[in-house]
Amino acid sequence: MTNIRKVAELAGVSVATVSRALKTPDVVAPGTRDKVLAAVEQAGYRPNLTAVQFRSQRTRNLVVLVPTIANTFFARVIGGIQEAAQRRGYGILLCNTLGDERTERAYAGMVSTRQADGLIQLRAYDPFTASDGKARPPMVNACEVLDAAPCPTVRLDNRAAARAVTEHLLTLGHRRIGMIKGPRNSPLTRDRLLGFQDALAVAGLLPDESLVCPGDFTPSSGYRAAGDLLSRADPPTAIFCENDEMAMGAMRRLKEAGLRVPEDISVAGFDDIAFASFCDPPLTTIAQPAEEFGREAVALLLDSIDGRDATADEHRIMPFELVVRESTGPVA
Repeated sequence: MTNIRKVAELAGVSVATVSRALKTPDVVAPGTRDKVLAAVEQAGYRPNLTAVQFRSQRTRNLVVLVPTIANTFFARVIGGIQEAAQRRGYGILLCNTLGDERTERAYAGMVSTRQADGLIQLRAYDPFTASDGKARPPMVNACEVLDAAPCPTVRLDNRAAARAVTEHLLTLGHRRIGMIKGPRNSPLTRDRLLGFQDALAVAGLLPDESLVCPGDFTPSSGYRAAGDLLSRADPPTAIFCENDEMAMGAMRRLKEAGLRVPEDISVAGFDDIAFASFCDPPLTTIAQPAEEFGREAVALLLDSIDGRDATADEHRIMPFELVVRESTGPVA
């Protein structure tokens, strides 16, 4: 049977270095770690993970709660989480919660019962119940963040980003600007609406509630909402959608109505998903570093697990960029 000494011999390192590379790979130089992993593969070595976990008191697994894996922005965030976790020697346990609190609490229980070492929550909900004075399990809240999160957070300044999109439309001469919102209870929806209203106020415009339609971040909701906006007696000359998927649904409905984008009506989105630049026409949107959200969340969570400096007061605000493409133009 292949043992750890054979791996050490093949890699040209000590047994202790092999052990560190397998148990705590982040403390081993990348070149050395790669040599050890290659030797492990060559030798067919399979460490006793149960024994390793027992000695280290770590499972080296992280729970990730995502509201829906169907959303392409969340898929990119998960990619960043997986990449960063693997680099540090961790696996991820992914739960597609669909926003169900009971499901989220059940998966959070894996951390409380030491079946996983920590949790990343991508929705504005705390799945850990009152702990009766016990220390909170390690958790990071990313993307859609609680207002008073009891843990480190990674978020975007959604209000400022929405204001930037609206200001862009205003500079093109648009004054009747429609908005298609996200889910009613989402902080993202609230903050993006506030940014939209901020820009209108600075321009001396009063918000027209008839031009604000509900959506749920899906293309079908953007399609329906665009139809509602077109039915108004005085429809908008531009539509700001709170995410790109709703913007794509909206553009399809506008084209079915015989309208040209942007000659007859402008459309802007939010997120800069991969499809945004391949729309017809390419979509003006807000780019945010989705993969970096995931990497930052893992870094903060592992700091918390390792007892380093990540505290509930640590909040990372990620950068955004207004990406102007061909879906927005001067008011007709």
